[in-house]
Amino acid sequence: MLIVIRHGRTQANATGRLLGHLDVPLDDLGERQAAQLAASLWATTDRIDRVVSSPLQRARQTADNLGLPVEIDDRFIEVDYGEYDGVPMADIPPDVWRLWRSDPTFTPPGGESLAALQQRVSGALDELAVAARTETIVIATHVSPIKAAVAWALGVGDEVTWRLFVQPASITRIIVREGATVLQSFNETTHLG
Repeated sequence: MLIVIRHGRTQANATGRLLGHLDVPLDDLGERQAAQLAASLWATTDRIDRVVSSPLQRARQTADNLGLPVEIDDRFIEVDYGEYDGVPMADIPPDVWRLWRSDPTFTPPGGESLAALQQRVSGALDELAVAARTETIVIATHVSPIKAAVAWALGVGDEVTWRLFVQPASITRIIVREGATVLQSFNETTHLG
């Protein structure tokens, strides 16, 4: 099984800023969320064999709460928003939002397209899928890679990205079987009280 978790909240998340490759820590609430997330995983999962994380601090902090060695995989880093990284979402021009939402190949200046993100995340998941048939692997990552993981599990295209909402410190579970993936749960947050 693959268990894909989003990091806890950061100050940038709380203030509505796009947060891509900027490397910021969890805020106080995010630290509590990461602890609640870890407690929930240990309570609801028979075992955790491996923990994989994005290289960004907020994901690593969340993964560290599981108390196991953490493998870093750069392919699970958040999408690169380029010039828009750290910008309040309300300040993104409406024509840019329209283009971004209608074209998965749209690349913000200096950034990365959702199609490129889907390709790198799918490649990483394809590699982990073999082990995930018999192991439970937790992946600590970000909004866009989680959406890409759901698209990968369902065998759908990048267009699903804008139809999914992923909360901080949420859990998504993907069952991996020979030749098939099954989305068992998405955006679990009851552990956050």
